[in-house]
Amino acid sequence: MTARAADRTRYDRATAHLDAPIAVVDLDTFDANADDLVRRAAGKPIRVASKSVRCRTLLERVLARPGFAGIMSFTLAESLWLARAGFDDVLLAYPSADRSAFAELAADPKLAAAVTVMVDDHAQLELIDAARAGGQEEIRVCLELDTSLQLLGGRIRIGARRSPLRSPAQLAELARSVARRPGFRLVGLMAYEGHIAGVGDAVAGRPLRSRAIRLMQATARKELAARRAEVVRAVRAVAPDLEFVNGGGTGSVQHTAAESAVTEIAAGSGLYVPRLFDNYTSFTARPAALFAQPVVRRPGVGVVTVLGGGYPASGAAGADRLPVPYLPEGLRYDPQEGPGEVQTPLLGAPADDLLIGDKVWFRHAKAGELCERFDELQLIEGDRVTAAAPTYRGEGKTFL
Repeated sequence: MTARAADRTRYDRATAHLDAPIAVVDLDTFDANADDLVRRAAGKPIRVASKSVRCRTLLERVLARPGFAGIMSFTLAESLWLARAGFDDVLLAYPSADRSAFAELAADPKLAAAVTVMVDDHAQLELIDAARAGGQEEIRVCLELDTSLQLLGGRIRIGARRSPLRSPAQLAELARSVARRPGFRLVGLMAYEGHIAGVGDAVAGRPLRSRAIRLMQATARKELAARRAEVVRAVRAVAPDLEFVNGGGTGSVQHTAAESAVTEIAAGSGLYVPRLFDNYTSFTARPAALFAQPVVRRPGVGVVTVLGGGYPASGAAGADRLPVPYLPEGLRYDPQEGPGEVQTPLLGAPADDLLIGDKVWFRHAKAGELCERFDELQLIEGDRVTAAAPTYRGEGKTFL
């Protein structure tokens, strides 16, 4: 029996009393993935990206482990909610225009002490000040550095379009603006290298593409390490008490941790390991989060139909954004239909061994987005479900 077949047996046994659709997290694998992230971080603390987890129970679980400290959130409303729930170090990874949430932040000393907001433009400071509604609490601020690799004088750009701040001078200028402005305190610097951390460098069946990606990433790492160090020096000259410099992501943990200028690493997807994180040479991890759909039809030889399953992930539309049939091994989509809103035909020899009511297990393309489809996660230890943990959606929270 293969390891995957053994997992299928465990998951089927653990969830035999539950009707699909269901989502599960294998806690033994989740914990092993957490340990691997800590090993790769080589002593630097890991800030957990909440958008990749979206379950408070599992955020609490991983933050209780050595090597993890703090949350990287994705909306200001989520940040306030987490802070009220007792999480005392929440870095908002994206700028916000949520005026009512800024008013709450500026009026509450507990929230203001726990939450750090992201800024990369003078206009964002103006918006926060205009939204205070009388609140006088000091707002903790983090600046974001553009990490993209730019070649041929900027005519070629590789990397996400995030912050407009690229040079040490630009970061230092905004740092001075924050320092001069009453009611704000600069505490951090963030630089997320998505073109390194979020792009697999060992694409199955594509050796030339994989080699090109590795060459690009090696060039990008060298350029960014030098520029990030210069930016940190420039910003620390303005704000010598800077508390943290955040960088990295699941796919680049060990590379980013090696930079002396970086004080902490961001990661989240490496806990669940969705399918987009299969193709890396730098680490190997096992999927901890899956979802199951029930077989509801047997249209013919080599075909079964499961209920639902059309859960595409965000990003540029393409086959890599679709969930994949995972267990039993050997199933594939009908190319004429793909994963559907209400039903999904699956082809392959294993279909003939599936009965009405059996579960087919899938992996989502991206980590936390799976939680937007389910109210709770069944937590599996060994071959038993030991608890059910509500997702953000299950707690009535849909932040985006």
